[in-house]
Amino acid sequence: MKLRLKLTARLCLLFLTVFFLTKLPAYCQRVTFGLDAGETTDRFGGLARTTTAELGLDGQWLVRQGNHKEGMFDLVVGGEIRLPTNTTDHANEFAAYAGPIFWAGSHFSVGFHAQVHKIYLPPSDVNGAFFPRNKMLLLELPAVLEYRFGASGAARHAFVQAQIAPEFAPHYTAPSSGPSPFPNPQLDHGYFIRGSAGYTFGKWYAKATYETRYFKFSKELGNPNNLYNWRTDLASGGIGVIF
Repeated sequence: MKLRLKLTARLCLLFLTVFFLTKLPAYCQRVTFGLDAGETTDRFGGLARTTTAELGLDGQWLVRQGNHKEGMFDLVVGGEIRLPTNTTDHANEFAAYAGPIFWAGSHFSVGFHAQVHKIYLPPSDVNGAFFPRNKMLLLELPAVLEYRFGASGAARHAFVQAQIAPEFAPHYTAPSSGPSPFPNPQLDHGYFIRGSAGYTFGKWYAKATYETRYFKFSKELGNPNNLYNWRTDLASGGIGVIF
């Protein structure tokens, strides 16, 4: 019940934020708001892979638009929410970011996001034994590359985007079910890669996304049977609106 209340509160906050941003003067902002649906497949350690449907919400605000001819960068802030239909085997995720975008001409851009990412990892039942996983709070610094097709300033254009980043050591907090009996695991390495392609129709856009992410933790007491090691793959499609 507490988790559902938290999720509802965060969804309401996201919708209120988007509503507020759309009321700002058009000359000082540009807001995108999108809704995605897809399928996520997850595997923890040597356990069987599980698949479920997932809903995603994302928003981005162009806080500052630089003079591209003078080499000035744009500044954006944004966030996203991911909610699987099955939270027994899959993770709820929340992220917020801010960062610059540098343009090379009118079609290609390179950006960097300073991103805070909260992941509610699911527990596992292994041979009748309950294994709770701590929640992870991550600092991520993905590089964001985007190319837009079509004439400059055209209302209709296609785009492709790629994001890639290594994962750094997370900060852990106890799950709602209680503290884990094991010490916090030590991250060995991790990464995520995301690719998107879409098309803009004036004030609307459609896109398809594929993402893969992997965490490997050291074989220590905090990672029994490698149950913290996590591979997730997400394929989704959705629509969005541009204010």
